[in-house]
Amino acid sequence: MNQNLQEIDQFISLWPDSSKTCRDLFVRLKDHLLACEDVTVEFVARPGVTYSLRAVHAQQHDRPLFTMVDVIEDEPRWLSVCFYGEMVRDPEEQGDFVPGGLLGEDGICFDVESEDEQRFAYVLGRIDEAYRVAAAS
Repeated sequence: MNQNLQEIDQFISLWPDSSKTCRDLFVRLKDHLLACEDVTVEFVARPGVTYSLRAVHAQQHDRPLFTMVDVIEDEPRWLSVCFYGEMVRDPEEQGDFVPGGLLGEDGICFDVESEDEQRFAYVLGRIDEAYRVAAAS
């Protein structure tokens, strides 16, 4: 197992019980990203602020990621899944437009706080869409 995956697993093992649902959703998102072909997932820890999974496709050369899954340090923790604005559509307008909010570029972020399977599936659909766009770039 590489160092990055060990760090992610250690982070998950230390997750507070007060936000178990959020942990389970984070694990599902992590597993989904790791299952994508030609994708590298980087773990970026900013203790007290956020912990991020940043996914990049091997064919992607113009940007350092296609999606970022942030664990927001709050009580309880919650997740924000973000994309560059032009990489995904949001036909149901479930996301929040964040000007300059994704590494200095306009982004769309989706908050994930509960086990709302319909919303979770919608976010997974956005991940898959961004993955396809990244693979073609």
